[in-house]
Amino acid sequence: MISRRNIRVKVMQTLYTLASLSDGAQGNKTAATKILNDKLDHVLDIFTVSVLYTLRIAQYAETDAQQRSARYLKVAEDQNVDISIAANAFVLKMLANESFNEKIKKDKLERFIDADWVKKVYQILDKTEEYAKYIAAKAHTPAEDKDIIRYIWEKQVLENEGLMSHFMDELPGWEDDSELIIMLMQNFFNGNSKINFLNLLSGEKKEYAHDLLTAVIEKEPYCMELIEPKLKNWDKDRVALIDLLLLRMGVCEFSYFPTIPTKVTINEYIDIAKQYSTPQSGQFVNGVLDNILKDLVKADKINKTDRK
Repeated sequence: MISRRNIRVKVMQTLYTLASLSDGAQGNKTAATKILNDKLDHVLDIFTVSVLYTLRIAQYAETDAQQRSARYLKVAEDQNVDISIAANAFVLKMLANESFNEKIKKDKLERFIDADWVKKVYQILDKTEEYAKYIAAKAHTPAEDKDIIRYIWEKQVLENEGLMSHFMDELPGWEDDSELIIMLMQNFFNGNSKINFLNLLSGEKKEYAHDLLTAVIEKEPYCMELIEPKLKNWDKDRVALIDLLLLRMGVCEFSYFPTIPTKVTINEYIDIAKQYSTPQSGQFVNGVLDNILKDLVKADKINKTDRK
C-alpha cells in the first residue's frame, strides 16, 4: 500500500533525524534502521486508528439505539432505531480481520479512540441525507455498505475541523503523516480491504527501504565527491540539509539501484524537495542531479536493467 515515494520520504526523515544526533550515531546503521522501522510502524499505527475510528462511528448506531430504548420518556423517533450500519457487510468483514484485531490489541490502539468524538460524529452523520438514504433501503449491496463507511471517513471525519484538531493534539504523528494516511485510506477503500495490518510493506519494498538507507549512509564519501563539485556558487554548509540528503539519495539510486530509471529518480526527488524543503529546492535538486547524471553517463557508470 505504501509507494516508493512514501518510502523515500521516510528514509529522508530518518536521515534527517539521524543528522540531529551525536556524531557517533550519524553513521550507525543499527540506530538508523531502528529509526526507520519506528517511523514505518508509526504510520501503520495511525492508519489502523483511522480505520478503527471510522468503524466505531458506524457501530455507535447500536449504542444510540440502546440509549434511546432505555429512556423513561420516549418520543416516536426513539422507537425502532435503525442499526444496520453497525453490522453491515464491510464493518463485519473488518471486525473479522485477524491482523486488524491483533494490531489493535498488540499496540493498545483503542486508547486513541475518544468516545465523545465518536458520539458527536455519529450524531452529525445521523442527520445527513446520505445516511437517511442508506437506512431507508431494506437491503444493501456490498458496494453500498462500503460506500457508507467511506462516506463517514471522507465527509464526517476528514471534513470535521474539530476532530482534525483533536487528531493533531492527541494522535502523535498525525500532522506529519496525514497526507500519507489519507492516501492509505483511499487505497484501503479502493481495494478489497484484505490488508495485513501487522506489516505495511511488502518484502520487496521493505528491502528497498533498508537498502536505500544503508547505501546513503555507507556511500556518503562517494556521493559527496560527486555532489560538491556541482555546488559551485553554493556554500555546502548553507545548502539545506534536506536538499543535501535528497541529493545523496538520488546519487545512490543512480549508482546502486539498477531497476529504477534515472528519470523516475530525478522526478521523485524534485517533488519531495518541493514539498519538504525550500521553494527553490526543487529546481536546485533537479539541476544538481541532472549534472551528476550527465557525468555518470559520460563515464559509463550508469547500468540500468528492466525490473522483473
